[in-house]
Amino acid sequence: MMTLEMGKPIREARAEIEKCALGCEYYADEGQGFLADEVIASDAGRSLVTYQPLGTVLAVMPWNFPFWQVFRFAAPALVAGNTGLLKHASNVPQCAQAIETVFTEAGFPQGVFRTLLIQSSRVAAVIGDVRVHAVTFTGSEPAGRKVAATAGAQVKKSLLELGGSDAFIVLQDADLDLAVEQALTSRFLNSGQSCIAAKRFIVVAPIADEFVARFRKAVEAITVGDPLDESNAMGPMARVDLRDELHHQVVDSLSHGAVAITGCNPEAGSGSFYQPSIIDHVKHGVRAYSEELFGPVAIIIRAADEADAVRIANDTDFGLGGSVWTRDTARGERIARQLQCGCAFVNGLVKSDPRLPFGGIKNSGYGRELSRLGIHEFVNAKTIWIR
Repeated sequence: MMTLEMGKPIREARAEIEKCALGCEYYADEGQGFLADEVIASDAGRSLVTYQPLGTVLAVMPWNFPFWQVFRFAAPALVAGNTGLLKHASNVPQCAQAIETVFTEAGFPQGVFRTLLIQSSRVAAVIGDVRVHAVTFTGSEPAGRKVAATAGAQVKKSLLELGGSDAFIVLQDADLDLAVEQALTSRFLNSGQSCIAAKRFIVVAPIADEFVARFRKAVEAITVGDPLDESNAMGPMARVDLRDELHHQVVDSLSHGAVAITGCNPEAGSGSFYQPSIIDHVKHGVRAYSEELFGPVAIIIRAADEADAVRIANDTDFGLGGSVWTRDTARGERIARQLQCGCAFVNGLVKSDPRLPFGGIKNSGYGRELSRLGIHEFVNAKTIWIR
């Protein structure tokens, strides 16, 4: 269903469903412990914090991971005792309806999870409804600002997971075989349509040419085609208008000094396919340097040294994730601590894991999903004091 509605390669779609199952199992196992009363010593005879549901949580979700995005909100929110409303992206209505069906067939009471097949223009009215108590949003920065403003005007809790322009820092002592392998997955998974995909490959000058040469060879070997064909590693982008906007960003960046290494054009023929692409020598002032490229285009930014790489990584309005590639893990951890983002990985691609908090800072949003923090986002942490 994901493959038919938004073009995700079928093998990636299966992996996404497995991840949803993992998330559900995690909260089924851990939820009770996360919600247990917390006794705290004070001047009372007994004092504690109890975690109680807020009520109904509205989720406004995107199309790029049409099942996982929903389950990473729904599993903890419902385990905590809330009810859920889903306003999904308009191009994945069958996925949206299937998720409600799954909850019903699993035995949840009628109405505990509902899908709303409504236009985006009606979201503000739903947020304003007295029966809705909180909202979680994943999507673009402009839309997230509107959701946050509407929720704020209603004094309702909100959580935002917005865009990202994750840095992928490759230092001189990196394992280049591993870095290239993981760079390929991180940038081109889901046709590059991921908030936490590596988007800015910041490579120190002494190894930049070698990294680009190896990366180019790997990118040019990607098989693109029918996402229902198991042999294809990459499918189309979700919509033609998204492909056209991506190409406009690429063309504009090339016209301002960036260099095309491979790809950089829409695929010929029908569908919204875009060539797996690399653009090099991206510098400050170029659109690809500061904007999120939401599609299969990797940008190379050359750094003078480690300090320059960290400076470039933090020179962005986004703050979702980032990664550092070095054989010296202590060095990697030191750099990871300097990155201005919600999650930093050393010698691993940025990914979400039910066991670890996930979310961003800056224009990438606020709040945390997953882990213990995720289930506590939509509860009332109530203090009880007893003499």
